[in-house]
Amino acid sequence: MKRMAFPIAVALMATMAAPVQAGNKLIAKQQKVAVAKSALTVMPDREWNKMGARPGRNSETWTIDGDGLNDVTFYGGIENDRTLFREVSKKTKPLPHFSSTMLLTDLPSLFENSYTIALDTQLMTIDAVEPTTFLGAKGIKFSFTFTRAGEEVRRKGEASAAIVGGKLYMITFEAPDVYYYARDLPAYRAIVSTATLGTRGPK
Repeated sequence: MKRMAFPIAVALMATMAAPVQAGNKLIAKQQKVAVAKSALTVMPDREWNKMGARPGRNSETWTIDGDGLNDVTFYGGIENDRTLFREVSKKTKPLPHFSSTMLLTDLPSLFENSYTIALDTQLMTIDAVEPTTFLGAKGIKFSFTFTRAGEEVRRKGEASAAIVGGKLYMITFEAPDVYYYARDLPAYRAIVSTATLGTRGPK
């Protein structure tokens, strides 16, 4: 099968993405904002759109061009024995639970196993793992690759995470490998560099 020409491939991915909906909220640049109903705050260097639908109880997703094209997801203080996402089927496909006793090196596997179930795909790998400082604490940074069920588009991602006060805080980025990932990765990293823990955000 021949590879699509670059402009055609980008246009096709744009049509596959969910449009920015009326229920979403514009996030202004250069303004500090609390995310994921938590004490996690960031200051983006450009405008983003906050998606109306939340992937989980203590999470929220931002995008630039539409869901599936350049998604940044915030996980704000996931508590012990909680899942990263809403359960797909608690009886037949239970999601793994975060444990406050986990090591930092356990977090990439928690994320991978959660995504595999939530996206119903086996086509996911953790590509690289390294220590980092996140939210002023020892953290972990990892990159990943995956393909959604029913799609051929390869997506790449990056995540930074830490366990603070027994709770999991994490910021992830994902985008199609073609065009969007390389273009928008700096904007994601700019968000991560400003992440701090302040007072608890609104419920």
